[in-house]
Amino acid sequence: MKVLHINSGLEKGGGLFRIVNLLTEAKNENEAFELLTLAEGPVTQAAKKAGIKTKVLGTKNRYDLTALNRLVNYINKHNFDIVHTHGARANLYLSLIHKRINAKWVITVYSDPLKDFSGRGVIGNVFTKLNLNALKKADGVFAITQNFSDLLVNKIGVSKTNICVIYNGIFFHKDEKIPSKYAHPYFNIINVARAEKIKGQDLLLKAIKAIDNPDIQLHIVGDGSELNNLCALARDLGITNKVTFHGFLNHEQIIELYRKMDLAVLTSYSESFPLVLLEASDNLVPILSTNVGDIRKMIPDDNHGLVVEIGNEQEIEKKIEKTYSLDKEKLWQMAKIEKAYLANTFSMANQLAAIKNYYQILLGDN
Repeated sequence: MKVLHINSGLEKGGGLFRIVNLLTEAKNENEAFELLTLAEGPVTQAAKKAGIKTKVLGTKNRYDLTALNRLVNYINKHNFDIVHTHGARANLYLSLIHKRINAKWVITVYSDPLKDFSGRGVIGNVFTKLNLNALKKADGVFAITQNFSDLLVNKIGVSKTNICVIYNGIFFHKDEKIPSKYAHPYFNIINVARAEKIKGQDLLLKAIKAIDNPDIQLHIVGDGSELNNLCALARDLGITNKVTFHGFLNHEQIIELYRKMDLAVLTSYSESFPLVLLEASDNLVPILSTNVGDIRKMIPDDNHGLVVEIGNEQEIEKKIEKTYSLDKEKLWQMAKIEKAYLANTFSMANQLAAIKNYYQILLGDN
């Protein structure tokens, strides 16, 4: 079974690691998976570094549709059985050529497609419509969480029989391979997320203001359209001495930062199955999240982490204070329990097995 994965190549952060991790696991299992990026970018570079067979189509810009014929020829010439797209731009390209290729076409939906381009005006509305149209054309769709599967069926009109629910995975490390923690004077909270309204970082800043505890420090990692507004909000709230905006950090830099973190917090209004929390748990940092997606599959009870209702600033405040009040040993045990559970349930091997099984169903092998 030959499989071609397609992405714009410009993803970074979670999108990059989802693709590269999956293809790395496939390489480890000697599967005939390849990557094609529409342009040279972070995904291309990370894939090549990981030893993944990678082709760059070489589009001239985001709207270069002249590459469509080259894409059709490449897919058909190399006899791929499955073409698997990641991201709205790749979805658009395949929606325009899917009737001209011999392979089955599948898409992975990592986020709410109704909100992916929110706040981008007319262009955002056009891209949203094009992406929704692509989802309905594909032979199959992977939905990261049951919540997204229900949304695809009920609000977008994707056939339920065309959807397979899977969950993100990562490569978990043995505890002895995790860098030891630094001694640090504060109770450090980390939020790793794009600086966008949908991530709810304003709620986290307001909670830090309300808690008013000089021992609690917040570290926000990520860039985006809301970064300047969040910095301004921190100034207006008078908490600039309690908040550090790191901007974009690469994976190695984030791992280093985890060495002095006591709690990882995600305050999003919408998520699929957040890799950043899996990464935090792998690094033995306890996790707290809003009740997004299928988060209860990741945090089944209070022994494994903490869950608050979406948009509830007061509950975020209370749960942070509760975590701060726990002794270090209790926090350490929570992190250990959560990691053991996640590593057993959401490994890359498990994710790849589920994906291959659905490929075989589409090809009529099951």
